[in-house]
Amino acid sequence: MMLGASCAPKSSLPKVGYAQMFVDATLDKAKQGFFDALKEGGFENGKNIQVIERNAQGDNATLNQTIEYFIAEKVALIATNPTIATIAAVQRTKEIPICMMVAPRPDLAGLTDEQGNAPQNLSGTYETLAYIDTSVALIKQVFPNAKRVGTIYNSSEPNAVNAVGRLRQTCERLGLTLVEAGAVASNESQQVALSLLDRNIDVFFALPDNIIFSSFETIYQTLTPKKIPIVSSEAGLVERGALMAYGADFYAWGKQAGEKAVRILKGEKNVQPDEVKIRKRIYNEKTLQELGLSVPIGFEKS
Repeated sequence: MMLGASCAPKSSLPKVGYAQMFVDATLDKAKQGFFDALKEGGFENGKNIQVIERNAQGDNATLNQTIEYFIAEKVALIATNPTIATIAAVQRTKEIPICMMVAPRPDLAGLTDEQGNAPQNLSGTYETLAYIDTSVALIKQVFPNAKRVGTIYNSSEPNAVNAVGRLRQTCERLGLTLVEAGAVASNESQQVALSLLDRNIDVFFALPDNIIFSSFETIYQTLTPKKIPIVSSEAGLVERGALMAYGADFYAWGKQAGEKAVRILKGEKNVQPDEVKIRKRIYNEKTLQELGLSVPIGFEKS
């Protein structure tokens, strides 16, 4: 989607390009936080900036074309959501500031040079892999008898491969067996989730992965009737049906990134990316009832 049709008169306002890889309720929370931060910082579409918003609908070619269009339009800033959009932008411009959200730390996304330096034009807010350690610890806390943890990950995404590697190490350290299933497209999710059921998993861990985000409802509908709880590191997935999570609040994540964008739009140079600050320990009451479980200690309702 693009705000402002191509036939509209040319605007002299500074342009902000927003690129999102696919339609997703969780990613949309970050998007809302981002634009709320712009507004609170004094930047509104049609008043003092022109927003060009596009969603690639899950298509890589469309995403790449979107970034190229932003560059041709000489936007003042490109906002990217999630990781794959950030990678596409970094690969195509070294001059236009890029404000990332719902993405891992630049080195984990393969965006640093041989010296470990992130691109100078990259700003925004990232997550580290430390969240996995804390989130998997929830499984031991709430499900002490669980032995086998299932997960699905996008085997074609470097950040997803890194995340599942960290998950594997954490499970091993905690005495859990990780049952992994790779996928490269969201339409594979149901079949892959069924294969995990055949492998007798006790709990499913939902990684922050494009496959998970785009097909979470399918995974939920496959696993929950079989009484397999879904634990995540993403608060937004709990609202969509995951049982519980200790992870980033996506609205706050986008807002934190938006605050960086405000600084850039006000002329500040070399605004460095930083780690997401707000995390929540939450549960989904409906899913809790469906699984016949009691409220975990120290959690709040989503």
